[in-house]
Amino acid sequence: MTSSVADASLADAGRDRIDWADAQMPVLRQIRERFAATRPLEGVAVAACLHVTAETANLVRTLLAGGARVGLCAANPLSTQDEVAAALAAEEGASVHARRGEDMDAYVGHVRTLVQAEPHVTLDDGADLLSVLHARPAGLPDGFLGGTEETTTGLVRLRTLETSGALRTPVLAVNEARTERLFNDHYGTGQSTLDGILRATNLLLAGRTVVILGYGFTGKGVALRARGAGAQVIVCEVDPMRALEARMEGFQVMPALEAASRGEIFITVTGAPGVLGTEHFLAMNDGAVLANAGHFDVEIDLPALDAVAVGGIREVLPLVTQYELAPDGDAPPRRLNLLAEGRVVNLAAGQGHPAAVMDMSFATQALATEHLVLSARDAPLRPGVQPVPEAIDREVATLKLASLGVRIDTLSPAQQQYLHHWT
Repeated sequence: MTSSVADASLADAGRDRIDWADAQMPVLRQIRERFAATRPLEGVAVAACLHVTAETANLVRTLLAGGARVGLCAANPLSTQDEVAAALAAEEGASVHARRGEDMDAYVGHVRTLVQAEPHVTLDDGADLLSVLHARPAGLPDGFLGGTEETTTGLVRLRTLETSGALRTPVLAVNEARTERLFNDHYGTGQSTLDGILRATNLLLAGRTVVILGYGFTGKGVALRARGAGAQVIVCEVDPMRALEARMEGFQVMPALEAASRGEIFITVTGAPGVLGTEHFLAMNDGAVLANAGHFDVEIDLPALDAVAVGGIREVLPLVTQYELAPDGDAPPRRLNLLAEGRVVNLAAGQGHPAAVMDMSFATQALATEHLVLSARDAPLRPGVQPVPEAIDREVATLKLASLGVRIDTLSPAQQQYLHHWT
């Protein structure tokens, strides 16, 4: 199968990196062993638009072990690890189209390449594959079974498509699986977002004021870890229940414009565009750091940031772009520092989630793919966004506990009967 990667000679380094991650992914490894024995995906063509990292490579290896043919492109141009892409491109049955830093034309071209391969199943991180498939004049490929979605942003797009009556295939909401939300959103993004910020800036978090815009599952994890590092945390929300929860957890809660003049580090994690805009930039203090932990680079209004930078824009560190605002009277000009071009900071400036986190996420992806295939043979799923079956969540959690050497109790028959009878 053809591939498009930056440097095929990096394959050996990529294999080392993949093997290192594999050692931290015991749940996915157990599933891969079963897949190799049972081949549940024999002959299935899978297209995956995911972050091309060592952890993703182990998911691809698992799908290949199950008998699938796999095409992979990048869900974010700055998240691709070129050595991993090279190693995967050398795997039999894998077609990889990803280069770190590729421009938008190349990115779109790679998505279209996977779509043109007529996949049976899609694995999305942002709904790009399914969006392009639904826009094709030819319609969905023959034998198309469905897809999975890894992110909240992607599910928003797909549910909008569903509401309009245009979603013509089942999609399993992997992002909303219980194990996914616990590990990926809460623990994974919480740690890796701060890791990306620190790699880019080497700032001391202790004593600084960190503003978290969005207090969903991901925002909660970021806020908790920022507080654990000694930061003073302010939360900005539009949902009254989430705002109340943040307050009851001991965080300051206020509107974003009020927080703009207090914060030193701003982290957007809402999924909505224009969360930080002109009025916020003009209220910020000199040296403020702007980082986005959402999937798309729309949460920080980049055109507005360009417009207020009348004093110039320059790269001061490899991942830090500085915007100089106009002087305010006799005061010196203020500078705002944007990290990783406003792209998802934990991947663009760091290595993303730890492998132990992605172990859970990609175990769910692998089992969800198997579920789509087996359901199509027995009882095809209806079109629409659907939850991951509870049995998959329980299997992933059970395998994780086993890998940790943790045993738990089970209900006795009498206890089960009591809990399932109103008398």
